[in-house]
Amino acid sequence: MSDLSVQRNQAPIQPAAQAVVVADGHRATQAKLALRRRRYLVQTLRIAVGVVILGSWELTTRIGLVDPFFFGQPSGVAKRIQIWVTRGTAQGPLWQQVAVTLEETVLGFLIGVLLGIIFGVLLGRVRLLADIFAPYIKAANAMPRVVLGSIFIISLGLGMASKVALAVVLVFFVVFFNAFQGVREVDRNLIANARILGASQRLLTTEVIIPSALSWIIASLHTSFGFALVGAVVGEFLGSTKGLGLLIATAQNTFNANGVYAAMVILAVVALVAEALVTALENRLIRWRPNVVTDVTI
Repeated sequence: MSDLSVQRNQAPIQPAAQAVVVADGHRATQAKLALRRRRYLVQTLRIAVGVVILGSWELTTRIGLVDPFFFGQPSGVAKRIQIWVTRGTAQGPLWQQVAVTLEETVLGFLIGVLLGIIFGVLLGRVRLLADIFAPYIKAANAMPRVVLGSIFIISLGLGMASKVALAVVLVFFVVFFNAFQGVREVDRNLIANARILGASQRLLTTEVIIPSALSWIIASLHTSFGFALVGAVVGEFLGSTKGLGLLIATAQNTFNANGVYAAMVILAVVALVAEALVTALENRLIRWRPNVVTDVTI
């Protein structure tokens, strides 16, 4: 008797529960479709903006409103890139110039990131060291670091070392300040709890502080690779025998605006690929981070 009454009481509830599940599934499907439509809209508008900019640039140079000798034109830039790809540059194959710049950039990036993390964590953890080195770091940070390229060329020569050194300097301060601030922003209650549980200073640094500051450090990588690329290119521009910076310097000396823009386009492609790799690394290392409420990534 009791089983029958329970079944009778449950019977009206099941259709209602199924309706709720169906409604939730329908809303989730609609949300996914809306998100997909928005992404398509954003991508379409991005392409449209690019077409308008390039089209206006090409049109104004063809009708004479803008002098292509000084400002170049998109068709000339595309032709210059095609020539470099198919016939090579005056300094050798294009892939060789890109490889030289990438090698200098990656070395400067890795060394600068490593030094920035080490010194940022060290000075963030030891207040005495931070107080001692604070004026020197501020003075070095206030110095126009691109000017150091000439000093590095004089002291280290025209080879790879001077370009890597300039890239290291540009990357170091970006990563250092983020790592330093990330260490200072770690929850003090978390540190206190770890100490209560018996964590040593080494474990406290490696298992608590660095993981907590990782989001700050990863955020600095998005801009630091660009700084490393700038350092390598500026070093090549000041004095080198190979690299994209030399292509820019050569195009500038011969008043070849299309060549300058062509090298800039190649640099932009390299920077965008690096940004995508850093974003993938960020998503892999910081999976615990709560999802950010945004639909557009920059």
